[in-house]
Amino acid sequence: MKNVKIPLIIAALSAVSFGSFAQSITATASTLDDAEAKIAQQARDEGAQYKITESYAGNQVHMTARLIK
Repeated sequence: MKNVKIPLIIAALSAVSFGSFAQSITATASTLDDAEAKIAQQARDEGAQYKITESYAGNQVHMTARLIK
């Protein structure tokens, strides 16, 4: 019986994890506020919230976020 349950549990957990992958989005702008505004707009377009995961400021600001649905 234990040999039957283990593959079923693995299959169920695999299905859940594949369905819950988060989408990453990026934006580039001249300021942090402008980059975050672009991220926020992309999230609104997708009907999701977002969490900023990375931001880099050089000549321009590059920002990466993860969408949370």
